[in-house]
Amino acid sequence: MTKSHIGYLACVAAVIGMGLGAAPQAVAHHPTHVVFPGESIQQAVDAAAPGDTVLVASGTYRESVRVSTHGITLRGMGPRTVVEPAVKKAADGCGDAGNGICVIGTKDHKVEDVTVANLTVTGFTGSGVFAQDTDRLTVRHVTAVKNGVWGIAQERSVRGVFRKNTARDNGDAGLFLANTVKAEQGATDSGGTVVAHNRLEGNRIGLTVRRLRNLTVADNHITGNCAGVFVVGDENMPRAGALTVRDNLVDRNNKSCPKTARLDALQGTGIVLTGAEDTLVTRNRITGNAGASPLSGGIVVWKSFVGTTSERNRITENVLENNAPADIVNTDTAGKGNTFSGNTCAASKPAGLC
Repeated sequence: MTKSHIGYLACVAAVIGMGLGAAPQAVAHHPTHVVFPGESIQQAVDAAAPGDTVLVASGTYRESVRVSTHGITLRGMGPRTVVEPAVKKAADGCGDAGNGICVIGTKDHKVEDVTVANLTVTGFTGSGVFAQDTDRLTVRHVTAVKNGVWGIAQERSVRGVFRKNTARDNGDAGLFLANTVKAEQGATDSGGTVVAHNRLEGNRIGLTVRRLRNLTVADNHITGNCAGVFVVGDENMPRAGALTVRDNLVDRNNKSCPKTARLDALQGTGIVLTGAEDTLVTRNRITGNAGASPLSGGIVVWKSFVGTTSERNRITENVLENNAPADIVNTDTAGKGNTFSGNTCAASKPAGLC
């Protein structure tokens, strides 16, 4: 055993031992599988049973990792535990799709209680972390940087927790949550998914919530993207919405992104509701988002791109400053029941919403 391995093991022992104290003998023992540079994370994940931890030492690991076992914790030792693309993609539905870490269940049997934490995932052509058919997935203290599509993404999943992550300079959304990516269907209940205390920076869109209901987006810092937050619905039923966006700092999302097949050019957009209903946007601080895109402005209520109106949304008690063309923009004048009250702002389109 090398001196470096001995040092790692000492660190591992300290990490594992923290907080254990004098545990009752009846508590089940779940082993920790330690992975060192040059070893395979996937092999350790494949060997792990429900309740086990795969602890990945600092270093660079060139592989994709697929998790499909309930209750596994995949944890690095901080940002210096780095997962990058392999030279040859694995034919496992994760690496061959260009993704870094995948947590994958099935429509009939969701993979439950998986945690991904304390590592960096970077340089993948798809997503840094991609989850599908999960229940109670936790992603925390993950840095997802310079991935081709999404930094961290989840679909067909419930009760997820995304906390204290950094998603930076990804090709599309830093954090992307959807009912399903490919199929057309109504919004689904996310079971109270929580997106909190993340930093989303330099992406095309900081956070996209697409065709979901029942989740909370709170206390995030969203800056330097082309657009900060998109809550997206369409003509499918049930409608997207019934969620809360609160206490976020949405600041200077003034990066310029060209038009795509699905979306106009973006620049200077804070929070957008498009085709959504019953959404509460409250106590956010939205500053310095300025651009000439049709979607520019601090808070923008927009008819969806297939013509579905936004209805019964409440925009209340937000502080908006120096957003252009206006702090609040409501282009969806046909939408019924949208209310604007108690906001601190200087200008709106149409006038009278501040």
